[in-house]
Amino acid sequence: MLILQGQASNFGADRGDRYGMGMPAGSRRVAVVIEDDADIRNLLEAILAQAGFTCYTAGAGLEGIAAIRQYDPILTTLDISLPGIDGFEVTRQIRSFSNTYIIVLSARNEEIDTLMGLDAGADDYLTKPFRPRELRARIEAMLRRFHLGGPIQSPTEQPPVETPQPVRTPVPERPFVADDSDENAEDGDESGWLSHNGLRINADMWLCDLDGAPVELTRSEFDLLLAIMQGNRRVISKDSLALELRGDYASSGYVSDSDRRAVEVHMANLRRKLNDPVGSPRYVETVRGVGYRLAEPQS
Repeated sequence: MLILQGQASNFGADRGDRYGMGMPAGSRRVAVVIEDDADIRNLLEAILAQAGFTCYTAGAGLEGIAAIRQYDPILTTLDISLPGIDGFEVTRQIRSFSNTYIIVLSARNEEIDTLMGLDAGADDYLTKPFRPRELRARIEAMLRRFHLGGPIQSPTEQPPVETPQPVRTPVPERPFVADDSDENAEDGDESGWLSHNGLRINADMWLCDLDGAPVELTRSEFDLLLAIMQGNRRVISKDSLALELRGDYASSGYVSDSDRRAVEVHMANLRRKLNDPVGSPRYVETVRGVGYRLAEPQS
């Protein structure tokens, strides 16, 4: 049974609106929670309400997919163990028609589960039990990335449930800014497009095309590609890209092994969509043990 709170909204008629581009601070935010556990569902609804979201909830995968079609949310959280179809299949089906930012919340804490979730199209993966403040921090980072307003107001803290924390390693600040002096990189045109070997990306319009055909990317894939295009032929480390995805590029941060692995999974999905083999790359070159950079320009 689909459980709905709040009123429906028409959240964006075009691609730019779906990504929240140009959305002023304080504008209405829409989220969908797909979770079969009523207690967790209510907790997530409370957290999202504190973040300024109008929240719609569903207790099963197919009902959640229907809610996303109806309300076009900017944010979706979902469990993996759902009645009917599991969260991996739900994610794949959502990705066939929506670019909503997907955070998987699951008790499955094996690395293979995380990788399967990201490979299916999720943007982030958080294991249960989780701290409400950690989820709020990730939501706030997502809002910063997509220009959707100010910081989340901290509600009365829910009792935290301890979960093991990975060992983290400090990394430097975001090191990549487009270098106009890089003679190997193609210049962007006056309308804001960056181009390389027939691949073009526009951060303002949130569009990407390849040899004139549009390429549908998730938000994380788009951010990774944009960072690499802006970096030209300079190598960008996995740690820097992980901070980019977390919205921490303006300050120092910490990156875990799982963060780096998430970058690798998103990059693999991006290569698949661009038909860009690792052995003979046309767009993104892997610098083994370091990170990524633009491939050599082709005539």
